[in-house]
Amino acid sequence: MRLERKCKIGVLILALLLMLSFYVGGGRSAVNTVPPAPPWFVPCFKLPDKVDFCGEPVPIAASEDVRERFDREFTIVTQSHAQVYLWLKRKERYFPGVERMLSRMGLPDDLKYVAVAESDLTPYAVSQVGAVGPWQFMSGTACRYGMICNAQVDDRYDFQKSAGAAFQYLKQLHDMFHSWTLAAAAYNCGEKRLQAAMELDKANSYYNLVLPQETERYVFRIIAIKEVMAHPAQYGYYLPKGFGYPPSSFDRVEVRLPGPMPISAAALSAGLTYRAVKLLNPELISNVIPGGDSTVRVPKGSAEQFSKAVAAWKAAYKPAVLVYKVCRGESLDSIARKFNVTKVQLCKWNHISGNKIRIGRKIKIFR
Repeated sequence: MRLERKCKIGVLILALLLMLSFYVGGGRSAVNTVPPAPPWFVPCFKLPDKVDFCGEPVPIAASEDVRERFDREFTIVTQSHAQVYLWLKRKERYFPGVERMLSRMGLPDDLKYVAVAESDLTPYAVSQVGAVGPWQFMSGTACRYGMICNAQVDDRYDFQKSAGAAFQYLKQLHDMFHSWTLAAAAYNCGEKRLQAAMELDKANSYYNLVLPQETERYVFRIIAIKEVMAHPAQYGYYLPKGFGYPPSSFDRVEVRLPGPMPISAAALSAGLTYRAVKLLNPELISNVIPGGDSTVRVPKGSAEQFSKAVAAWKAAYKPAVLVYKVCRGESLDSIARKFNVTKVQLCKWNHISGNKIRIGRKIKIFR
């Protein structure tokens, strides 16, 4: 009983002390309510005094509108810390080859930054409107510049092939508009859309045109990317030596196949993984190497084993025959595209002469 009484007295004393502390403090907690200053801060970088794109000055000093539009993209890029580091790592893989290509074609080095703005230098990028690959080509434009786009092969995913097509397209746009900023804008929104804006606005400068919002930001984004990637230390970025991604090391193997060959069959027979072959050949979008002549990239040192695997598969190859019934509205060309064969092959297999084929006819397709 005495212990219980002592405990009750102790609790009463503690309660009185807490009440006294509350009233002495004016009813407020004794904890300091002013948060301490953080030990770090987010830097705000001053815009560069002068910037250009492909040697064409950007009028940031002459126009407040231009200055603010550039500042928006510059601020976003300088604060995109993880993304900038990924760009710096990826550029070590892709920029050397692109720079050599631009030099050979006599084009401005700044055009390499278009791929950064388009895809962050990732081969498998796909936009909401169907643009594909690191240079973001629509299929119609890709075919116009000699790239293959079908169910088995899509050259838009091949960095070097699509880069060559992109530079041809940009050169053509520059010849049309006589300005690299306008060429880049047309690359984004299309030459017809840009021509319509120039006629409506009675202006021939990118900076004075009213364009789709994406295009109005597009060139400024490329210029901001160039500024940060060309001077990373100036904006707080430092990539230690060896942290970047090295260029892919591979051998090229020329193959001539009687029909589609499963990639896994060739890879496993050569002691490779399916993934290793797919990573080196992103343009192979199905699970097969198509019939006919093609070039396959394989890991360095494995060309001989891969060639032997292909030869063994060819020796055991037995073509599968598909019988297809021609539907209304179809032509030899559309059927050939559908099954990734040529019109010449269809005619040869089915003893067809001419360009017409009747509805309901059954034709053979060798796979």
